[in-house]
Amino acid sequence: MHRTLDGWHSPSLNKHMEIARYGHYGFALLMLPTAAADYLEYERFHLIGAISHFIDHGKCKVFSVNSINSESWLNDHMHPRLKSIRHNQFNYYIYDEVIPYIRTHTSWDTPIITCGASLGALHAANLFFRRPDLISGTIAMSGDYNLQSYTKGYYDDDVYFNSPQAYLSNLNDEHYLSRIRSSRHIHILTGSGNWENPQASVHFSRVLHAKGIPHELDVWGHDMPHDWPTWRAMLPHYLGTRF
Repeated sequence: MHRTLDGWHSPSLNKHMEIARYGHYGFALLMLPTAAADYLEYERFHLIGAISHFIDHGKCKVFSVNSINSESWLNDHMHPRLKSIRHNQFNYYIYDEVIPYIRTHTSWDTPIITCGASLGALHAANLFFRRPDLISGTIAMSGDYNLQSYTKGYYDDDVYFNSPQAYLSNLNDEHYLSRIRSSRHIHILTGSGNWENPQASVHFSRVLHAKGIPHELDVWGHDMPHDWPTWRAMLPHYLGTRF
């Protein structure tokens, strides 16, 4: 498998940010880490290996970025307002820096699909739903799509506008909705085993359904915990059957 480690000083985040690139061709799969993990997490836990067949055969080209969750919602020593600001800076980093980087290493019309597990699923979904003009769809695994689940009671406009469950519920702009509805790849996956919260995905699916947004809700069984074996089963299955 072709593998490149890269990085640059991010103006949006004012720090050096690494990125891993896997493969040579195919649609761009932009992977967002879980919790406070880094850009090599999906490789370290063998998820990249689990989808290596699709990478090697040119179905997808993977771009895996660092998280800054330890500098925002997972940092107990920051003021919540600063966490909100840092979260938005991460969004700008993706939109203004990572997506142009992906375009440089693919093409300007290559579809970009976000993908993540756990807290990475929230980021993956949120990045797509906020900018469907830049991103073509999402594969979100084992997520909770209400950012308030992580804010310990804090709420402001930025929490609202980074909670897809909240802002999509109130979205009535038909032009914006039509862009979202045109996606053929909105996949909301969850297990039902230990540490999973399938009701979070079910509730989010109801929001999407109420807005007429085509999507797939896939609730896996009680033998599928909130853990790597589940995601190593889910992602290859979806790359093989939906793309």
